[in-house]
Amino acid sequence: MQLDPNYYQTIEQHASAAFSDRGSKFIALAYPVDSIEQFKAVLNDVKKEHPKASHHCFAYRIGAEGMTYRVTDAGEPAGTAGRPILGQIDSKGLTNTCVIVVRYFGGTLLGVPGLINAYKSAASMALQLTPLIRKPVEIAYEIQFDYTVTNDVLKALKRFSCNIFRQEMQLFCLYDIGIPKIHENECHRMLEDIQGLVLKKKSDSL
Repeated sequence: MQLDPNYYQTIEQHASAAFSDRGSKFIALAYPVDSIEQFKAVLNDVKKEHPKASHHCFAYRIGAEGMTYRVTDAGEPAGTAGRPILGQIDSKGLTNTCVIVVRYFGGTLLGVPGLINAYKSAASMALQLTPLIRKPVEIAYEIQFDYTVTNDVLKALKRFSCNIFRQEMQLFCLYDIGIPKIHENECHRMLEDIQGLVLKKKSDSL
């Protein structure tokens, strides 16, 4: 899906747009999401905000390689909502992105072509309203070290623009970190040179 294996493209912030056709209103809500759990929380919030909507259709693609995805038509005819929404996410080469389209039924059936056009158009409009950003693919690691070498660890993490996702600071410190794939080998060597540090790979990419 991605052209450069060291980077991926996603959206920077939440955006929304509305599309109307023959009385039905389609509100598209685009969000950056990093996990299925985060998406579920977003979907739950959207359903609370739009409890009277007739449909809550969505698509998402997650992961640096974009391998995790899901679509749902939420009661609309098969293939008329989720797939058109995902098509708009994919047309921009995005991952870690979800688009939820809520429909308020206007009393007139739109037919399969009308529904496909409505969900596609709403999703496209929302994605046009949020800036796209390029992020480095990160490799997840866990590191353990003595607190006395904390400065050396932080120096290495800063040098290679690593992210710290979790930290436990005691006599022995534990960090969950993300090392940019493009710097993985150099950072790996620098961290292993720190006395007593234990480095454990957790997954391929974030």
